[in-house]
Amino acid sequence: MKYQWIILTLALGAGLITRYVVDSRDSTTAIEPASPMNILESGDQTVNLYDQDDPRLRIIYFGYTHCPDVCPTSLAVLSAALKEVKQDQLDQIWPIFITLDPERDPPAKSAEYAQYFHKNIIGITGNATQTKALAEKYGVLYMRTELENSALEYAIDHSSFFYFLKPDGSLLEKVPHTLNSAILVDAIDRLLIINGDS
Repeated sequence: MKYQWIILTLALGAGLITRYVVDSRDSTTAIEPASPMNILESGDQTVNLYDQDDPRLRIIYFGYTHCPDVCPTSLAVLSAALKEVKQDQLDQIWPIFITLDPERDPPAKSAEYAQYFHKNIIGITGNATQTKALAEKYGVLYMRTELENSALEYAIDHSSFFYFLKPDGSLLEKVPHTLNSAILVDAIDRLLIINGDS
């Protein structure tokens, strides 16, 4: 009887240890690998959003390539603004499209989409963790909405702003969705001076 209790105790201990090891493995494999928030991808290149060696003023638009109206309209307005500014100003700005739908927008697709609108706009993709972190940092609101009986399956409802950032990622100004490219040109004129003084 004494040996039965010893065997039972050992078996129970072994079971608990096995359970602990299995649970530990499950929890580590379920977590998405941590990546720096500012290191994303454009096509086959890695992009450091906050590269301090690149002094250009960042103009960022968050959207997604399957967006039916707001995103293409906003990027077209940004493109028009880029065509209106002087060449020396154009050299001092870095227009960027960041997808809110990394599931459907791999780096190559985001890059190609952005290029449709202007050769200077780069399209970049991060993983889900990076996308969420960047959206939270700049107050971008977005939500996945399932679409019944649609080939698209889902849409990404999102706020629409142009975010003007310093090279270190700090926000200078955000301009709400507009159809008037002159508003963006005015912001570029003003904020290039501020960015140059920083």
